[in-house]
Amino acid sequence: MLGILLQAGTGSAMTGNLVLIGGIIVIFYFFMIRPQQKKQKDQKKFLDELRKGDMAVTMGGIHGKIAALEDDTILLDVDKGTKIRVEKSSISLEASKKYNDKK
Repeated sequence: MLGILLQAGTGSAMTGNLVLIGGIIVIFYFFMIRPQQKKQKDQKKFLDELRKGDMAVTMGGIHGKIAALEDDTILLDVDKGTKIRVEKSSISLEASKKYNDKK
């Protein structure tokens, strides 16, 4: 009789643990995974919408005007007659928005 009561108790405890683990996974998804996916989507959209003449800031802090766009690279005009070629993925969404909002 005691064995049956112990087995019944462990079943409900296991169900409670599964609900707790499921809740942790849901919280982890909404606070960690989903915002990161949204940020990556916004960054990709920003890079796809870059055009010649836009002001941009790289992740390294280099400010310049886009002189030319190629597949994966951008030619930045950083000063009169000074142009550098950077990877398109190195353009920072947040820094570029801050820079353009100041002007």
